Amino acid sequence: MTVLKLRAERLRWVEADGEVVALDEHSLMYLNANPSGALLWDALAAGATREQLIDELMGAFDVDAEMASRDVDLFVADLESRGLLEG
Repeated sequence: MTVLKLRAERLRWVEADGEVVALDEHSLMYLNANPSGALLWDALAAGATREQLIDELMGAFDVDAEMASRDVDLFVADLESRGLLEG
């Protein structure tokens, strides 16, 4: 199982009203995550597997495994494309 984790050394973020606003200090780009993204962000800040992320979404929102898997994969792929995940 691969543990995914945010590159905290290049990110600064705040949580407000269930959302995350982050600054990628490398690219000087701001990112925003809605409540489901904020949930994934928190899990990734601590380090989590894909399966744990899917379980988090399913537990917090009324989504099935297929939708949760798709959302996790899209979120993780976006972070990976920006170089924001370790590994």
